Amino acid sequence: MIITIKQNRFFAVFLSCLLLIFGFYNLTALAENRVFLDLKLEFLGEYNLTETTYQESVIGGFSGITYNPKKDVFYTISDDRSNLSPARFYTLKIDLNNNKINDINIENVTFLKNKEGKIYSENTSDTEGIAFSPRNTLFISSEGVFKQNIPPFINEYDLDGNFKSALRIPQRYITKEGEKKGIENNLGFESLTIKSNGTMAQDPFRLFTATESALVQDVDLNNPETVLRSRLMHYVINPFGDPVLIGEHLYIIDNPILGTLYNGISDLLSLPQEGYLLSLERTFGLRGYGVKIYQLVMANASDISNQKSLAGEINNITPIRKKLVLDLQKLGIKLDNLEGLTFGPRLADGSQSLIMVSDNNFAKDGKQKNQFLLFKLT
Repeated sequence: MIITIKQNRFFAVFLSCLLLIFGFYNLTALAENRVFLDLKLEFLGEYNLTETTYQESVIGGFSGITYNPKKDVFYTISDDRSNLSPARFYTLKIDLNNNKINDINIENVTFLKNKEGKIYSENTSDTEGIAFSPRNTLFISSEGVFKQNIPPFINEYDLDGNFKSALRIPQRYITKEGEKKGIENNLGFESLTIKSNGTMAQDPFRLFTATESALVQDVDLNNPETVLRSRLMHYVINPFGDPVLIGEHLYIIDNPILGTLYNGISDLLSLPQEGYLLSLERTFGLRGYGVKIYQLVMANASDISNQKSLAGEINNITPIRKKLVLDLQKLGIKLDNLEGLTFGPRLADGSQSLIMVSDNNFAKDGKQKNQFLLFKLT
């Protein structure tokens, strides 16, 4: 076959275009990889807490967990709405020798008290998230109680359960009769994490939380994907004045696989690196429970605090970027209703431990467990 000079030029231009296209995509992929940290989670083992009661309280409903490095103990929050026992958190001592959970001992149960100094009465709270703060306190979130018109809250308590302060929640998260706005029933502030860079108790720190699913005003009933548009809030806590909400961002939850009945964000965890978080997305459906851990990058995400609704077109909004770190369904174990995650102490090799906990929904038939999973973050 004879190729003319004109054909040679055509092939040269065509080849150049191909190189430019493939080069562009390769550069884009490389740039995207540079955005994210090189993280891996290695599964080390499982432990099931079998105790059912402690000091006349019903054990279960572990919806969140956090670590106190000063005392080397963990705190788990129960999502009991004070129906079985008063709203409470448990203090746990977890033995992590030899890179496994050897034992878990419950050291204490602490009942929370409201602003009036009284324990929460039935159906006045739905505590879901918990985070240990640099000032030796706990921040605890409640989804609220929809049927009782009890609004959600994020409060600070001392380690004895006494109320200390409350974060101001924007009105767009508060449900009011006759208004199409606010948190959907049981889909509120399930997640909570704190990021601290200071060395002193009085240094400012940041708090992050996200709605488990979309707000009422962010859902278009004709577009099912809008229920996946969660809002993530970023507060700064300081010793002077009220906490300040400095950012609100769009978090897009993964599309559910076939047979999924429910999916949403169950927890967040701040990474040591600035502007990075982990998220826990949990699903439930015909195939049982599923959990995926994502790495989040906050940089360049649009602030949506002035966005009245996310139910329409969102092409002008840059969401939080995320990358899958681990799909727990690939671990080869039966997953329970995992809802909380936290960093723990360093392991023997110096690597960072990460612990996850499940909410057994106070199941009496033994079909659900208080499941703890141990991982190594590398």
